[in-house]
Amino acid sequence: MPNKKTAISARCLLTLALSFTFIGVMLSLSNSASADAQREAGRLLQVTNLGNKFQSIAQEQTRIIIRTYTSIVSTSVEINLPRHLTQTIAACYSRSYAWNNFEAGIINILADQLTEKEMRLLIDFYQDRGLPPMEIQAFKDIINKADNIEQLSAEYIYTNSDSCVEKDVELIIAYLAGRRTISEAFTSAP
Repeated sequence: MPNKKTAISARCLLTLALSFTFIGVMLSLSNSASADAQREAGRLLQVTNLGNKFQSIAQEQTRIIIRTYTSIVSTSVEINLPRHLTQTIAACYSRSYAWNNFEAGIINILADQLTEKEMRLLIDFYQDRGLPPMEIQAFKDIINKADNIEQLSAEYIYTNSDSCVEKDVELIIAYLAGRRTISEAFTSAP
């Protein structure tokens, strides 16, 4: 017959084993729910075509930045930036702001900020399935979350992107210095 210490130890081990099993099951369910939320967030991004919209905006911003650089250099030193330089600058922005750099983080933000039901409601809305009258308040509640989601997304993109500005300035200064050196060599030659 086992003594009291053995019985207590066995009971403690059984309790610990059951606790770990319960924790494991809860983590598994949590991961499953999280995976479902991630999947819904991914679907939401697909139906809203956010990736393509993001890429279009990033490309337009890049064009504006290059136009600004070109204008500043042109008015300051009356030189046009060569195509290879503007292409190098554009390539930096293309790499730094590629949608695939941010998609997983945006999915996490959506999964954290919206319930699966809210994401399904948005998916249905974007797929022109309409909005049932009883879901109008839920839709308004989702809209109220938009500013926070936008803020979190902007912070995520800012935190997780490389800055091209310093590289751009270095490239432009190096180009202008090289032109100046060549120009000085021709003007100071005997």
